[in-house]
Amino acid sequence: RLHELYRRYSGQADFLTVYIREAHPTDEWQMTANETDSVCYRQPHTTAARVAIANDFRRRFAYELPLVVDAIDNPADRLYAGWPERFYILSAEGSIVYKGQLGPFGFHPEEVEAWLKAHAPAAAPPK
Repeated sequence: RLHELYRRYSGQADFLTVYIREAHPTDEWQMTANETDSVCYRQPHTTAARVAIANDFRRRFAYELPLVVDAIDNPADRLYAGWPERFYILSAEGSIVYKGQLGPFGFHPEEVEAWLKAHAPAAAPPK
């Protein structure tokens, strides 16, 4: 669903995924769904290890959205309270105009799409 949103609205809005702490690492709280999907990583203890996991995930799952990695001391997660997952929409000036609830139960891509439909500038016609 995220890939669909990205493809549909990337000409009207900038997208960014921030990879923060691993939500279900094998050495803490591994879930069966992670095993089924082969998303099995230990909790990284260095930024380099976190980057390696993000790169592996991106490659294996053909993750096409722009992706950055939060430093190991979690400054982005502390600032945005994104763990385990959360949507934000920022204005061009950088203010928060939409703050989703925490996932997984509050993770609603359809709310993001509704906001984008109502507020994103129209895409430029093809040349």
